[in-house]
Amino acid sequence: MLAGGMGNIRAEHVQKAEITVGSKLIVLGGPAMLIGLGGGAASSMATGASSADLDFASVQRENPEMERRCQEVIDRCWQLGDKNPISFIHDVGAGGLSNAFPELVNDGDRGGRFELRNVPNDEPGMAPHEIWSNESQERYVLAVGVEDFERFQAICERERCPFAVVGEATAEPQLTVTDSHFGNNPVDMPLEVLLGKAPRMHRSAVREEELGDDFDPAQLSIGECVERVLHHPAVASKSFLITIGDRTITGLVARDQMVGPWQVPVADVAVTATSFDVYTGEAMAMGERTPLALLDAPASGRMAIGETLTNIAASRIGKISDIKLSANWMSAAGHPGEDARLYDTVKAVGMELCPELGITIPVGKDSMSMQTRWSEEGTDKTVTSPLSLVVTGFAPVLDVRQTLTPVLRMDKGLTDLILIDLGRGQNRMGASILAQTYGKLGKQAPDVDDAEDLKAFFAVIQGLNADGHLLAYHDRSDGGLLTSVMEMAFAGHCGLNLTLDCLADSASQLPAILFNEELGAVIQVRQDATADVLAQFSAAGLGECVDVIGQPLNNSEVTITFNGEKVFVGQRGELQRQWAETSFQIQRMRDNADCAQQEFDVLLEEDNPGLTAQLSFDVNANISAPYIKKGIRPQVAVLREQGVNGQVEMAAAFDRAGFNAIDVHMSDILAGRVDLNEFKGLVACGGFSYGDVLGAGEGWAKSALFNARARDAFQSFFERTDSFSLGVCNGCQMMSNLSELIPGSELWPHFVRNRSEQFEARVAMVQVQESNSIFLQGMAGSRMPIAIAHGEGHAEFASEEAMLQADLSGSVALRFVDNHGKVTENYPANPNGSPRGITGLTSRDGRVTIMMPHPERVFRAVQNSWRPEEWNEDAPWLRMFRNARVWVD
Repeated sequence: MLAGGMGNIRAEHVQKAEITVGSKLIVLGGPAMLIGLGGGAASSMATGASSADLDFASVQRENPEMERRCQEVIDRCWQLGDKNPISFIHDVGAGGLSNAFPELVNDGDRGGRFELRNVPNDEPGMAPHEIWSNESQERYVLAVGVEDFERFQAICERERCPFAVVGEATAEPQLTVTDSHFGNNPVDMPLEVLLGKAPRMHRSAVREEELGDDFDPAQLSIGECVERVLHHPAVASKSFLITIGDRTITGLVARDQMVGPWQVPVADVAVTATSFDVYTGEAMAMGERTPLALLDAPASGRMAIGETLTNIAASRIGKISDIKLSANWMSAAGHPGEDARLYDTVKAVGMELCPELGITIPVGKDSMSMQTRWSEEGTDKTVTSPLSLVVTGFAPVLDVRQTLTPVLRMDKGLTDLILIDLGRGQNRMGASILAQTYGKLGKQAPDVDDAEDLKAFFAVIQGLNADGHLLAYHDRSDGGLLTSVMEMAFAGHCGLNLTLDCLADSASQLPAILFNEELGAVIQVRQDATADVLAQFSAAGLGECVDVIGQPLNNSEVTITFNGEKVFVGQRGELQRQWAETSFQIQRMRDNADCAQQEFDVLLEEDNPGLTAQLSFDVNANISAPYIKKGIRPQVAVLREQGVNGQVEMAAAFDRAGFNAIDVHMSDILAGRVDLNEFKGLVACGGFSYGDVLGAGEGWAKSALFNARARDAFQSFFERTDSFSLGVCNGCQMMSNLSELIPGSELWPHFVRNRSEQFEARVAMVQVQESNSIFLQGMAGSRMPIAIAHGEGHAEFASEEAMLQADLSGSVALRFVDNHGKVTENYPANPNGSPRGITGLTSRDGRVTIMMPHPERVFRAVQNSWRPEEWNEDAPWLRMFRNARVWVD
């Protein structure tokens, strides 16, 4: 599983400030533990070559909730602007504190004096060097001036984030570590000795003959090739991985992996918006072609760069030089031939291709231990990974709305599919997925033969996108042309008619044409624009690379013809099930097998209309505008607990509707720093409270129920007839457990583990019910998509009778429906299996509403994974927040 991350930074934070003498040197986050201790020592060895103790101590154990608390502290600090108490910050990675603290003070032109026993430590038996050097995760080191320390301490206490003052900055560039337990100084040395120029490493590398064998696909059956390739894990659907990761958090995601009304995981690029009020953003895409390194290591590196560019080209980027790359190198250093392959590939990528493209690689990382050893029945065995370069590309996006997807459009009249073949007809099959499925490797690897072709391709695609000519786009990669067009048909729920006469001279060439993995892409354009599109490629020197290869069909048949004869005929539904079966088989072993089967069987529904939106109101009507014009912005408390990460998008939604959103932590209420009487509204947010462990929402509720001050504050607020409340996700779970304090909520259920036995992150269809909810007035009967992301969303009522009472009383506010609009308990349309599709409820008077889905993540049109073209800026769920603003007045 390849994953990457990106963000943005304010200009004033690019350069670190000076560390003043006497500044407190702090470790923020979790305690020291006997983990990650082997660090570079273990990771530089082949697996199995080190001792068992070192291997155990090298294993990293994550604590994402602690990371969240650290991040909240950091966010609160930098948001103070000039009053930011943090003058210097450094994450704790390789080498632990022994590396982080010296680098921190050295970069600030200072030295440091540290007390080892001030380091928070969960394993007191560790030796001094273990305390100083372990790589326990979720920690930062930072410098805080003496005058700013109280402000920093207050922020940490509010966020419940542990920290410790371990030392102070000194004028002399000396590193001193004292140990009060043993009464000595285990480290006392000039920083120059530790961090000065290290001697240059010299290595001897010997090139070895590359691997390879004969692979000729000419006589292979295309039907058999299709089935083999679609089942290969590198090609097949990755749905089982994608739906367990939250893809809508932040409310800034404009393009996730799933595309189109049928939510097929084939997106080329990830795109996020810069903020909640603009259309600029950031794009991220990845590329890797590791198997090619067995034949030609430099080619594998160049192809990884090329694949990154053909992926990220689906977003709207100003120029190719705007793209920045991160390179992740993995190699079995010291293994015969691997050092030479690494050297040659670094040279090919860093000194040749990227300079020719005008692209830089400012960051990267490496792992030089890609080999494992073991003994079996007295025989030593090894497995060595080929050289691997995983490239991540990042770029600013001019307009997130212009991101292209592989979804074939059947509502745009007559259209053509055009292949852009940057391999210029060479059809090199080396290390292709097809070859792998036959246990072969081939001899000649695809390659980037001319950087100018890649630059021209990128420029033309960007120009055609800007002019509105491109209806769909998909790069050619693993599985070749056949996989690209199949995935486009899966996403568009349509058929295909491909004619390959322009690409082949004989039928024996067809397998290589369909399954080679040269760089390229397939685009869909209107037929009346085809000539102009081809002319633009020709003008850029790519005329020999482009051909019209067919058309999408408004049915389910996939046909490939050559010289007037059909060489392949298949049904899109069956082909998609072949493509999805690998994911299905893994999912059914990992999760609830019945749920996995239900999702797999959905692919049999030819009449599935996909996601739709049928609204009982005008999505573009701003009913809160008259109240906003008055200049009065009622206050709403955006409540969060430790681990919650959805408060910013919630605040943005209420702000857009005319409220003044105030950040309130549960610690503020428990400490009496905040009075809920000052607020008209209260919203409990979602997103991994208490690490999203089982019963997290219930634990949050008990922190209020069992604290007299908090209990009184919540009860008083809920009983006020001029107040309103909303609970979403973890906040929904929390409020359902506060029902004894909320008038008219006695029929509410508890929310327990999803029937799928898995965290579910999807886009689901819901229908708004007739209810008294102040949030949903004028929306009854509407059916529309919404983001969901939870592990415990199954509504569990005290009894069948209680559920019927809730249903008949008007308490039910939202239900899951399938794509046909029918209330459902079937997976995945009902992702948690709640009875009668119940996923949102309201109190009798409608002032308090709870729901498991996330309306705050999809209140803008661009936040939706799929949306109708008639949606402009606003999405339907913004109406919910505007209703609250109207109700207040």
